[in-house]
Amino acid sequence: MSSSFYAMLSRMKYIKRWALMRNSEPENISEHSLEVSLLAHGLAVLGNRRLGKHLDADRCAVIGLFHDAGEIITGDMPTPIKYYNRQMQNVFHAIEDDAAEALLAMLPEDLRGDYRSLFFRAEGEEELWRIVKAADKLSALIKCIEEGKAGNREFDSAKKSLETAVHELNVPEAELFLTEFLPAYYRTLDELSPDGNGTN
Repeated sequence: MSSSFYAMLSRMKYIKRWALMRNSEPENISEHSLEVSLLAHGLAVLGNRRLGKHLDADRCAVIGLFHDAGEIITGDMPTPIKYYNRQMQNVFHAIEDDAAEALLAMLPEDLRGDYRSLFFRAEGEEELWRIVKAADKLSALIKCIEEGKAGNREFDSAKKSLETAVHELNVPEAELFLTEFLPAYYRTLDELSPDGNGTN
């Protein structure tokens, strides 16, 4: 029997983010999910090496890859709408859960158990999901920085809100990232290159 699960996941690249904003560089949820995966892995490694934790960095990375997969069905809902009030948030959480179930139903039954915990939080993994949430906010903050570097002031307010949101998560790994790694996102390619000569 044919399964459409992976073919549906491949359509993440068609779902645009920041729908209400003027973007100098469009971003889709496939690109965003990869960045969240990389950041979640990095945050977990920071937690293990700097804070003496025992986080599963690989698990964080995989959760990050799937964290927005339901948006294939729901689309990327603009933040002002999604968080308009508590009732709206509850409605959209229910919609997101339904979308996740719809995707899981596309898998052969014997594989669904392997994927359920990538769509729904498993018991004992609360800290991993907090790490992924922090990575999600950091990815959005990085997008705002990149838009600002391109001269687009459309993201100025979102940048301030996201900086506050990251701090409010109270994830020490994210605070380490803000101090040690985020400043590099303000640099040019030449400034990032070890030899100062770009990629050549």
